Amino acid sequence: MSLTGHTTPIESLQINTNEELIVAGSQSGSIRVWDLEAAKILRTLLGHKANICSLDFHPFGSFVASGSLDTNIKLWDVRRKGCVFRYKGHTEAVRCLRFSPDGKWLASAADDHTVKLWDLAAGKIMFEFTGHTGPVNIVEFHPNEYLLASGSFDRTVRFWDLEKFQVVSCIEEEATPVRCVLFNPDGCCLYSGFQDSLRVYGWEPERCFDVVLVNWGKVADLSICNNQLIGVSFAQSTVSSFVVDLSRVTKSGSVPHGLMRDDEPLVLPAPMGSSLRRIYDRPSTSCSKPQSRVKHNSESERRSPSSEDDRDEKESKAEIQNPEDYKEIFQPKNAICRTPPRNNEPFPAPPEDEPVAAKEAVKPSQTADVQTPLPKQELPEPVQKPPIASSTPLPRTEPSVIPAARNEPIGLKVSDFLPAVKNPSQNELVDEEAMSQIRKGHETMCVVLTSRHKNLDTVRAVWSTSDIKNSVDSAVAINDLSVVVDLLNIVNQKASLWKLDLCTIVLPQIEKLLQSKYESYVQTGCTSLKLILQRFLPLITDILAAPPSVGVDITREERLHKCKLCYKQLKNISNIVKNKSGLSGRHGSAFRELHLLMAVLE
Repeated sequence: MSLTGHTTPIESLQINTNEELIVAGSQSGSIRVWDLEAAKILRTLLGHKANICSLDFHPFGSFVASGSLDTNIKLWDVRRKGCVFRYKGHTEAVRCLRFSPDGKWLASAADDHTVKLWDLAAGKIMFEFTGHTGPVNIVEFHPNEYLLASGSFDRTVRFWDLEKFQVVSCIEEEATPVRCVLFNPDGCCLYSGFQDSLRVYGWEPERCFDVVLVNWGKVADLSICNNQLIGVSFAQSTVSSFVVDLSRVTKSGSVPHGLMRDDEPLVLPAPMGSSLRRIYDRPSTSCSKPQSRVKHNSESERRSPSSEDDRDEKESKAEIQNPEDYKEIFQPKNAICRTPPRNNEPFPAPPEDEPVAAKEAVKPSQTADVQTPLPKQELPEPVQKPPIASSTPLPRTEPSVIPAARNEPIGLKVSDFLPAVKNPSQNELVDEEAMSQIRKGHETMCVVLTSRHKNLDTVRAVWSTSDIKNSVDSAVAINDLSVVVDLLNIVNQKASLWKLDLCTIVLPQIEKLLQSKYESYVQTGCTSLKLILQRFLPLITDILAAPPSVGVDITREERLHKCKLCYKQLKNISNIVKNKSGLSGRHGSAFRELHLLMAVLE
């Protein structure tokens, strides 16, 4: 089959999971989608301003992500011919994109030496992985665990824990850059393609299980089918495929086939199934769940495409109104007629050889301009943990953080407000008795609200007659965090109100807010701390690093005293931020961002 349509060279290519669509990106920034069954162009997606460097299909649904030389990442709805959202964050070309197996995250690798993890539901960066010293050209998710592997031109392969957002291990001993990586379907090891070899790695601890010499040159892609690893390389106009028999490749164990770092004794790998990382939750393909997912995406706070990028596609949305359309969208009925038909084995097994120092389990295959389509890789589903059966109900624990918005009160039960039934046979209460019992205790709440209103009136009176510093002083003197939160919510809206004097008063209160159990308090504290770090941290560090002045300068001395006080308070807060940066969700993302801003303090 030959597919035409692009007028400039094609730089990236991807086939969807069902092998029904193929998408290709060109140097001009245009993306074309072909229907493989009809052999015709299905869609043309316009919006990028430079080369399309990377593409990846969503594991389910008709969505494709594209990364470009213009540093942008776009998520496209192929079925509706539109750009759903644009993600900005990289400063150089995006070389690789990968969706997570559950379809909730998108990992991107770029020439700016970083790997970014995007939350598709929230539409923002969950975490930025730094550590590579060269352009990152490949990234791959573990098929089961929350683990990410990345390869760079700095000749290293790094493994990242997606729960703790930290480096698990790093392979740094290779002589040539890694060109492609692929996890084994059961997750036991990582296959890495180099210029002249295939290397098999483990990551806890880092070790090389095996080295297979393969002269495939610029290997571009790896795939596994029927216990055979198929590698494809290219040189000018020639494409070559190579097959490695995985039954003859060491995937685990203590016998290394390669260089060990500093000749240290090899630590035995942990037994399978003992990983501390969570397992991806495989999403259901029913109508209800995709519908809620897509609607949530459409309502999230992501960057929508600008009118310049897609002027004629403003009405395109990823929202599907009719639930009955999901069967047609997510479960296509069309089948591709294959020639030749599928075989149980893509390639015959190579003959057994005598064991030698370098593995010769490689069979170079035909060299041709057009290769026979290979059967789809059939990945085993991850083993799901059985539900815990118990004859006694588990105790219900209260959340450690009280959310800002809830549909029901925490720790309150209606039965607590109703009188106890004296007669067990009497199941219903008289309305008058129930209402009289519910009205009890309202006086206490009225006293609390009246006191808070009085405190706010006091702060407001000081605000109108004096400066912001005195009003904050009065709010702190009241010793009520709720008043401080109300005042900071106002001050945060106008950054020009912040002064160095105000920081010395507010920072101790922010330390209390960050440790509060109320979500709204923590959010306000994070917002205020971010403003202080962005506006005053460079000033504080510069003044503290400056040489002492000559003579008497009272203003300078006062400023230096304030900076020392702020620096001491920020050091205390940095310990709290560092401890909470491992949290998940919106809190964890905010604390990780603050931790990066406060890195200069360390």
